Amino acid sequence: QVQLVESGGRLLQAGGSLRLSCAASGLSLSTMGWFRQAPGQERESVASISWSSGTTIYADFVKGRFTISKDSAKHTVYMQINSLKPEDTAVYYCAAQSVYYTNSYRTTAKFYDHWGQGTKVTVSS
Repeated sequence: QVQLVESGGRLLQAGGSLRLSCAASGLSLSTMGWFRQAPGQERESVASISWSSGTTIYADFVKGRFTISKDSAKHTVYMQINSLKPEDTAVYYCAAQSVYYTNSYRTTAKFYDHWGQGTKVTVSS
């Protein structure tokens, strides 16, 4: 059974930091990514990481505040977010590709075939 289980979302004040986690089980991993969806907006890519090479891709808006990392032994991907802003408020989803795609396909939601349930991050001003 394929499972992606996120955790770490919470309410916090602007300027704070948090780390999101996503534990994967039941599938072979090629790439894992983090996406987010704010109320009334489309889901957007935040970052992705290649499971074999560790190559990372970040969205332009990240601007050094987000760091994606992985623990291969634990089949877990992390997202460290610093200097949080109210506009970071969203449901954050982790997703997995079990098939290899080149970088250009790692930031597009439709090329991810497994998704977690999401974890909510709320940033107050």
